[in-house]
Amino acid sequence: MEKQSVYEKAKARAEAKLGFFIHLGVYVAVNLLLTAINLSTSARYSWAVWPLMGWGIALAIDALRVFVFPGGSAIKEQMIEKEMAKGLREE
Repeated sequence: MEKQSVYEKAKARAEAKLGFFIHLGVYVAVNLLLTAINLSTSARYSWAVWPLMGWGIALAIDALRVFVFPGGSAIKEQMIEKEMAKGLREE
């Protein structure tokens, strides 16, 4: 594997992790604000739980994508290699 290729993959992984942590920070901040609004306006009905759960599912999927299945699929890698080979033949 080329040194540049290793660098590009490491850079992509670092960017994906940074993106996840930004997503997590925004999730926490917005949901704290929504919960505060909910408790100050209508404490009898907890409507803030709905965006918390919905967005939480999206955050969990993002976490799986970044930390559990980081490389994507083998099919994706094969398609990238095929396109790269095709590009080299066309030049």
